[in-house]
Parts: sequence; C-alpha cells; structure tokens
Amino acid sequence: MNVVYLIAIGLLVAAAAMALYRMSIGPTNLDRVGANDVLVSVVIGGVAVTIVYTDGQGALPILLVLSLVGFVGSLAVARFMATRGRR
Repeated sequence: MNVVYLIAIGLLVAAAAMALYRMSIGPTNLDRVGANDVLVSVVIGGVAVTIVYTDGQGALPILLVLSLVGFVGSLAVARFMATRGRR
C-alpha cells in the first residue's frame, strides 16, 4: 500500500508542478484559469488519496468545499470573459 501511495503522490506532485509552470507562463488569463482549475483538481486528488491511505473520513467536507470553489471560480471567470468581449 505504501508503494501505491507514494506513486500516487508523486504523480500528483508532477501534475501540480506542470500546472504551476503553465500558470506562470500562460500567455492569456484563460490559460492561467485553466491551470488554476487543474491545480484545484490536483489538491482534491491529493486529499482523496490521503483519505484512502489513512482510512479516515474527516476530510470529506474539504473535498466538497474545494470542488465547489473550483467550479464557482471557473464559472465566474468564464462569465467575466464572455461579458468583457461584448463591451
């Protein structure tokens, strides 16, 4: 179980590093928002892997809040960018 946990955490760290790189060099704001959404998903995956590894359920509300924040944040930016083009 430790090997699977370490592999999963390693892959999540690699995904987070790539998302942070994309966030830093993204030529447009939409690229940065997409990278931020990926980063939130990576954090959700990390919390989920930790829940499975520790066999605890205390962090389930954290997963719910992170998923709602990621969705609402992406939706808000998409609406902002859509209305910005009309002006």
